[in-house]
Amino acid sequence: MSTIATERAQIPEIREYAEGDARDVGILIAETYGNVNLAAVSSGEAASMLGPFAFARSPAPVHQAAIAEAILAPSVWVADLCGEIVGVLRGGRTDHRGRTVLSSLFVARSHHRQGIGRALVERFEREYAARGVHVFKTAATEYAVPFYLSLGYKKSTGARAMSSFGQSGLRYQPMRKVLDLS
Repeated sequence: MSTIATERAQIPEIREYAEGDARDVGILIAETYGNVNLAAVSSGEAASMLGPFAFARSPAPVHQAAIAEAILAPSVWVADLCGEIVGVLRGGRTDHRGRTVLSSLFVARSHHRQGIGRALVERFEREYAARGVHVFKTAATEYAVPFYLSLGYKKSTGARAMSSFGQSGLRYQPMRKVLDLS
């Protein structure tokens, strides 16, 4: 079996984000968000919508600090495959209706459809269900809607436009999931 096939057959470790992960997570977000979610916008708009992640490969301390700050959330988990971060989930804040928010999920495009996104979401839901949470919400980009539907999320309203780091125009679908507590 080739090295690539062996690596793909391995299951990544889902672990809590560590401060030392910021650069790799920033690059993952920049590449996935830029190449998948922002594919339909102009390159100038995409650069603005990436915010600090546009500088993910910059070694400048000011850029790295801005990226680390943008990653922060009550809970952040990464999918670590042999020392390479191939997925990240941020979430855990509570909205004005008491729903727990899954803020963002990114999986390296080369690792799509391998169960990594599902594993990250299931970890997130388990952790929060253990805290008594049973209603989750997310703002899925149009690309991600089928994925969230497969996990039991439902569309909660019509699609809308949101802003990303002050730039508007990215379409998203509000979605929610209520865990079956029976």
